[in-house]
Amino acid sequence: MITIDSLKSTIIMLHILTGFGFLSGMSYPFRLLAVLKSNPGLLSYIIFPILVNILLGFFLYIGLFLLGGEVTQELTQIMINRLDIFLADLPSWLNSLDYLVIFLGWLIRLFLSLFLLFFTGFILVQFGVILAAPWYGNLSEEIEKITTEKIEIIEVGFVRDIWRAILFEIKKIVLMISFGLFIFLFSFIPVIGAIISTIGGLIITGTIICLDFFDSPLERRRLKFRKKINLVMKTFPASAGFAVICLLLISIPFINLITIPFCVGSGTLFVCDRILIQHLSSIEKS
Repeated sequence: MITIDSLKSTIIMLHILTGFGFLSGMSYPFRLLAVLKSNPGLLSYIIFPILVNILLGFFLYIGLFLLGGEVTQELTQIMINRLDIFLADLPSWLNSLDYLVIFLGWLIRLFLSLFLLFFTGFILVQFGVILAAPWYGNLSEEIEKITTEKIEIIEVGFVRDIWRAILFEIKKIVLMISFGLFIFLFSFIPVIGAIISTIGGLIITGTIICLDFFDSPLERRRLKFRKKINLVMKTFPASAGFAVICLLLISIPFINLITIPFCVGSGTLFVCDRILIQHLSSIEKS
C-alpha cells in the first residue's frame, strides 16, 4: 500500500534526479510535440512563422556571416600576431611552440565562429518573434486553452498594446546593456574575471530567452517587466533548463528556422505548468 510519506519521498527523489527541475525544464519543447500530435490544428500557427523565419534567416545568415567572417579572421590574426611577438623573445629551443600558436589560432577561430552562430540565432529570435507575433499569439492562446481549459486576456486597447510591446523591447535592451557593461568590467580581473563574465553572459542570455518565450501568456495578463523577470527567477532551475535547450535549438544554423516556433509554444506550456498554477496568487496581486 502506497502511503503519503512514501509518495512524498518518491516526489523528492524525482525532484533530485531531474536536477531540481532543470531536466524537466529542458523537456518542454519535446512535450509540445505530444500536444501537436493530439491537436494537429495547431500546426497552422507554426507554418507561417517558419516561412517568416526562413525569409528573415536568409538575409541574417548571409549578412552576419559575411561581416562576421571578416571580423573573426581579423581578430584571429591580431591574436596570432601578438603570440608571435611574445614567442620571438623566447630562447631558440622553444621554437617548437609555433605549433602551439597554430593550435591556439584554430581554437580562437572555432570559438569566435561558435559565438557568431549563437549571436545570429539570438538576433533571429528577437526579430522573428516580433514579425510573427500574430501567429505566435494565436498559438500561445490555443495551447493555454488546451492545457488549462481557459484563457485570461486583459484588454488594454490597440495603442496601449503596441506601446507595451515597444517598452518591452526597450527594457530588454537596457537590461542587456546594463548587465553587459557590468560583466565587461569583471572581465579585466585575471582568471576569475573570465569565469564571472562567462557565467554572467549565460545568465543574462538565458533570462532574455525566457522573457521572449514566456511573454505571450504573461503579457495577456499585462504583467510588469520586473514581475516577468521575478517569475523567471522563481522557477529556477527549471527556467534555466528551458533556456539551455532553447539556446541550443535556436543556435543550430537553419534548423533554428523551424525550432523557434516550437520554443514559443513550449514556453507557453512551461508557463501553464510552472507559473500559472504554482504562482497564480502572486500574479493576481500584480
